[in-house]
Amino acid sequence: MTYVAKKCGVCFQPPSIILIYKDDSKDKTRQRIMPIRNFSKFSDCCMAAEQLKNNPRHKAYLEGVSLHQLQKLYSLLKGYLGGESLAESLEKFRQEETIDPEEDMNKLDDKELAKRKSIMDELFEKNRKKKDDPDFIYDIEVEFPQDEQLESCGWDAESGEEI
Repeated sequence: MTYVAKKCGVCFQPPSIILIYKDDSKDKTRQRIMPIRNFSKFSDCCMAAEQLKNNPRHKAYLEGVSLHQLQKLYSLLKGYLGGESLAESLEKFRQEETIDPEEDMNKLDDKELAKRKSIMDELFEKNRKKKDDPDFIYDIEVEFPQDEQLESCGWDAESGEEI
């Protein structure tokens, strides 16, 4: 039996993940409610999403749902359990999933650094041009405008005198 996921969402009362899927063998659209147990505002969203996706009862239904989407749903539930509104939880998740170019990543711990790297890898793969893409150009040459004069560097001018 193959199931094609159409929509996936979260219900706050009672806490559950709701999946709307199409059963290809019977050509019917169905709804599956997966209750969330033992989850609090202190729980790890990544681990909870992995456990749900690997649960033998739900594994066949959740094959078409990405782990990232399940993590987002658990994050929304975690925010709700912590007293945040839906808009606050969505904004918080959006901020966690974006990279601040001014942030010093040398000060991050290993787990946060790995998370930022995975976000950058995902963004790179999304924006990457492949040979099969219709707008792929092999050798691109770009002329950058030079409106301002180039500044000379102090280390560059002194290096010629020392030799």
